[in-house]
Amino acid sequence: MKPLKWCLFFDFHTMPANPDVGKDFDAEALAALFAQAGVDYVVFPARCNLGVAYYPTKLGIPHPSLHRDILGSLTSACHRRGIRVSAYINLGLSHEEGLRHRDWLVLPQNGETYSKDPLNSFFRQMCYLSDYGEHAIAMAKEAVATCGVDGLFLDCMNTRPCIGKECLDAMAKEGVDWQDSRQLHAFNQRKIVGMAKRLADAVRTVKSDLLLYFNGVGYEAQQSIGSYLEFECLPTGGWGYETQAVGFRYLRTFGKPVLNMTGRFHRSWGDFGGIRTEASLEYDCLNGLANGMRPTIGDHFHPRGDINRAVAALDTRIYQRLQKLEPWLEDAKPLTEIAVPTLRPYPGYDYLASEERDDYNRDFTAIKGATRMLCELKQQFDVPSPISSWENYRVLVLADSVILDGDCRQRVADHLARGGVVIASAQAGLDRDRRDFALPEWGLQYHGDEATETTFLQAGPELAAGLPDMPMAFYERGVVVSAKPGTAVLGTVVEPYYDRHWDGRHGFVYLPPDKDSGRPAVTCNRQVGYLSHPVFTSYYKHGSVPMRQLVEKLLARLFPQPLLLTPGAPSFMRATVCSQTGRRMVHLLAYLPETRGAGCAMIEEPLLVEQQRIALREDDREVRDVYLAPQGEKLPFSREDGYVVVTVPKLRGYALVVFAE
Repeated sequence: MKPLKWCLFFDFHTMPANPDVGKDFDAEALAALFAQAGVDYVVFPARCNLGVAYYPTKLGIPHPSLHRDILGSLTSACHRRGIRVSAYINLGLSHEEGLRHRDWLVLPQNGETYSKDPLNSFFRQMCYLSDYGEHAIAMAKEAVATCGVDGLFLDCMNTRPCIGKECLDAMAKEGVDWQDSRQLHAFNQRKIVGMAKRLADAVRTVKSDLLLYFNGVGYEAQQSIGSYLEFECLPTGGWGYETQAVGFRYLRTFGKPVLNMTGRFHRSWGDFGGIRTEASLEYDCLNGLANGMRPTIGDHFHPRGDINRAVAALDTRIYQRLQKLEPWLEDAKPLTEIAVPTLRPYPGYDYLASEERDDYNRDFTAIKGATRMLCELKQQFDVPSPISSWENYRVLVLADSVILDGDCRQRVADHLARGGVVIASAQAGLDRDRRDFALPEWGLQYHGDEATETTFLQAGPELAAGLPDMPMAFYERGVVVSAKPGTAVLGTVVEPYYDRHWDGRHGFVYLPPDKDSGRPAVTCNRQVGYLSHPVFTSYYKHGSVPMRQLVEKLLARLFPQPLLLTPGAPSFMRATVCSQTGRRMVHLLAYLPETRGAGCAMIEEPLLVEQQRIALREDDREVRDVYLAPQGEKLPFSREDGYVVVTVPKLRGYALVVFAE
């Protein structure tokens, strides 16, 4: 597949009542703007979530005010400029069709075909086992054949469980108890994946090399169905920058091309009057490129066909700047040596039953905390999916709740047998029954949860440097462990006088530290560093810097020569290493999402960092030259203890440091 590099995505969700659809639409002018921005791939709607079409459909419902073939004409204009086009079809939502065919709608367990809020776009959802499924497949084939598009983007596929007749019959055939929430949700996910497979097989009979992406189908399931992956994350639109950091390091472990879908909207999809600051949108694109992903910027096209010149100019400025980096992006692969494995796949479609969702959210919170820490520490790491290999990582970070059972236990055992090291916290490393640690390498005995919610760390001499000389709060309840011979205790647990409670007279809310219990809080042996409290969850929830310092100290003890060193770098700076034949590149980003007012995370300007020293481990790759790209400015360098050391005089927002070999 020819790589997708500089992409745009357009919503066109338009009310059937709108009188002006396509009135001033100029396909040639729009395609010319795409070409000016250097765009090579565009997604544009064939049928939106209102259930109306923007091409001459014979199977669906054309928009009532449409009098031209919008998608077909745009596709032709783009093709003349070498730009590929995918047709957007909202598969899970099709409101006009659902209005006319109520038997096509999902019937949830509560019997309410319409949810209570009709201003929520998801208040009607389509059932793929009803006649709608075959109708949608036929319409997808029609759109490909009629409009000559290069691919399909199928949206909102993750519909809620249904107990309509077709679904009940299918569940009965499979022996599924629909009244069991876990079984019902598991069947629903199989139904969704099955729809994606049916559609993929059908449309490829029309065009065998179609680009296919199924939004709302788990990434693991798409390995054998779709052509590429997209990571949808509008950081200011509800996803947040913490999710962005996880998603980058998760999706790149699948071995498929990945597009980093951000958006121009200040808030979220359909925010017609909102526009991101240039710095924030550029940061999203740069951060994705630094992590091996190509950008796609989302927008919402005006029904009349008006071109939003401000947005087009913003996209063009950013893309034209970033396209100067193309020689250092082509086939560049991120270099990583640490893994933060997640055993519950993002975004958790397999864990939607209420009794499973709490566990998923707990684990994902810990993953976000670990990701934040390692980003601030400038470590090179992935968040591998359960189907991704762990074999090439030198360090596993098991965040707070990773239970070692079955395949996971074996993978960690194999990692240790290869000489790898582990950082683990709280319950991470326990066996399936949570009775003890699953592997002897932990060097610990487990004794259950702490009796008190509030405890403190007393750092031993090996940890004390740089930490406050005082008992430090853990903020989250930990577990009780004892150290076996050969395991060093680096810090201990200090207990409070009393735990938080009400005794009928007073509310015990002032909980000063009392005595050192002597129980291990931080331990380390030859291969495993361990913290008895959920420090990653705590860091995400409370932002206590000493928690990060503890992890940093364990990493320095077990993994003293990481790939990249950035002494004195500010915590907000991000640094990632990528490799091409004959060179390695270090991407340095200096931006800071700032929480403003009621909670909007805003990046308004890039930040200035001066005289930043970085050191890249040379390994067996002899560096002969160091320079800044794309300007080519050479930087003097030296060699120190196996590292190539260079100082970047000044970076404002971004610098790409190239180590030529």
